[in-house]
Amino acid sequence: MQKLLWIVLLFSSFATAQSKRKLRIAAEKASTELVNHLTAHVQYLADDKLEGRRTGTPGEQLALQYIIAQYKEMGLEPRGQNGFLQTFEINEGKQFSPATILRINGSFLKLTEEYFPLAFSAEKTVKGNPAMALNEKGQPWFKDLKEWLDENKNNTHFDIEETIKKEAITIAEKGATALFLYNSSNSTDNIQFNKNDKSTAASIPIIYITKDGYQHYFSDQAKSLKTAITVAFNERKRNATNIIGYIDNHAATTVILGAHYDHLGYGEDKNALDTGHVIHNGADDNASGTAALIELTRKLKNASPKNNNYLILHFSAEELGTLGSKYWIENPTTNITPNYMINMDMVGRYDTSHKLTIGGYGTSPVWGSYFSSAKPASLLIKFDSSGTGPSDHAIFYRKDIPVLFYFTGSHQDYHKSTDDWDKINYQGEKDIVNSIYQLIEAVDNKGKLVFTKTRDQEQGRSTKFKVSLGVIPDYGYSGTGMRIDGVSPGKLAEKIGLQAGDILLQLGEFKFVDVMSYMQALGKFNKDDKTKLTIKRGSEEKIINIQF
Repeated sequence: MQKLLWIVLLFSSFATAQSKRKLRIAAEKASTELVNHLTAHVQYLADDKLEGRRTGTPGEQLALQYIIAQYKEMGLEPRGQNGFLQTFEINEGKQFSPATILRINGSFLKLTEEYFPLAFSAEKTVKGNPAMALNEKGQPWFKDLKEWLDENKNNTHFDIEETIKKEAITIAEKGATALFLYNSSNSTDNIQFNKNDKSTAASIPIIYITKDGYQHYFSDQAKSLKTAITVAFNERKRNATNIIGYIDNHAATTVILGAHYDHLGYGEDKNALDTGHVIHNGADDNASGTAALIELTRKLKNASPKNNNYLILHFSAEELGTLGSKYWIENPTTNITPNYMINMDMVGRYDTSHKLTIGGYGTSPVWGSYFSSAKPASLLIKFDSSGTGPSDHAIFYRKDIPVLFYFTGSHQDYHKSTDDWDKINYQGEKDIVNSIYQLIEAVDNKGKLVFTKTRDQEQGRSTKFKVSLGVIPDYGYSGTGMRIDGVSPGKLAEKIGLQAGDILLQLGEFKFVDVMSYMQALGKFNKDDKTKLTIKRGSEEKIINIQF
């Protein structure tokens, strides 16, 4: 009897060992397959033939087709407006046409550096031989803005743009063929090219000469200038496309999983950190996050926790200011009750010096409860409580949705042409994908997660500004000024009562027409400086006294 019992126990032990061995082999196989898939995805998405996946380009379309092919193979349900797709237009406003030139005595001036036409200039070609000191019929005329600025330095209602428009009408009636503007004073004139200007064009070209252009070509006012001007604009538009899929478990709430798939192309949008017309493949930013989302979706498609549905969002135009996520949240392609959102942006450089940072830790008490007891053993993690930051999760956080932001840190290849596929840690990325899946499993029975607001943090990007208002720009705004999406808790903007939808127009003496010119104005100020902020709220303009 004892011998029989010993045989049964031996057989049972052997069967258990065999079962464990099979499970270990299956896990090793799954791990190898996951690494191979991640590698293949990043290699394709960061290949030169995609030319950097710039928003609206054929290269981004190749990436789109690749991602959709993966989801069709999985049998993922599409939830866009057209299959998996949600296409939206990006209107970049007026641009200088290549035909625009200014030639003085045989030399071509540098557009934007030495001159630029104003946005309400006539689109014409004009030739002449003017002298700056003379206003002759049939010739271009010159105007020193110093006169107007001196006359109106105490006039708070002085509008230099309207003054220029009236001057152009007056001198055109007197026979002027063009108006050249320059500023010989040190006073700020606030002359800018406003790409969003929609006012009626003047009847003559209006050209602003910068201080560099003035010094190089116009310092001798008695000298005749052989002049040739061509002003031509075009309106640049392009289409961006979000990719949306869905796993329907017929649950009451839906988990949103996101990553952006666009990058910088050849750096045409001036957001690269190196120079030259070179391809920026964006292996880490964000082919890594795109690959991670594809493989996380595969795991969920094979075996998803059933108390949530899963919305899969690949965003376009993140590099232009999180435009894709903003467009989706304002124009959702499916009716859901969001539970929480997880964003993967730059998850490919994990190592001991680039730990995994998990942002959004403070956006729900559930996150603290989970991570305090279930840190993934194989990963070195640092936490950031903030739900904000320069990526797509911030759009969802501002809609009171709990978020998590997975990010392995910035590095010397960030926004450079050297961000290539062979620098990705695929084993580390595999562990990150598995850790996210484990989290989704663990909180599946928690119901709809409670949302909490957090402090603001700009993570992974640096700023050179000495001061801040604490506002969140609306990068998709196509009017004059800088409209804000929201304000940061505890920062200056909140203290002075700024609200989402306010349009910022002027800071001190510096007017701005868009986000870029706002940043330039902000850079003029130091901590403790006092100034005035002009805003537009609805149809009303307000001036607010502030101190940084």
